[in-house]
Amino acid sequence: MMHMTFYWGRRVTVLFDWWRTETWTGYALTIVVVLLAAAFYQYLEDRRLRLRDLCLLKPSPIPSSAHAPLLGISPARRSAAARVAVAALFGVNSAIGYMLMLVVMSFNGGVFIAVVVGLATGYLAFRSGGEEDFTAVENPCACA
Repeated sequence: MMHMTFYWGRRVTVLFDWWRTETWTGYALTIVVVLLAAAFYQYLEDRRLRLRDLCLLKPSPIPSSAHAPLLGISPARRSAAARVAVAALFGVNSAIGYMLMLVVMSFNGGVFIAVVVGLATGYLAFRSGGEEDFTAVENPCACA
């Protein structure tokens, strides 16, 4: 039977029929895995945003042949590759986010708390670093 309201207890089915907890040890292990998955979600989001910020940097003018990079990758091509990587990270991160949403929909109180604590811990560890949270804007006027 699937719960439609929050409940507290060690018996929970998470995402798949084979992922059921019957013992307190299995439940504790599930809580740890869910917490780590939520923190990993924040880590991937940080990596994606950093890569996106690198992708937004304006390409420098094409250098002369004396200063050309050894691999010969043009700034436009590098930007396209970075955009594809950002899109791929977005897809993976979205999948993890939806999986976390489905985990919460198990309606188990401990699992819900594990997701929230994991997201908060991941944010604190990976995304709360002062000046990196701000993106440079050419026009600081909000109304422009």
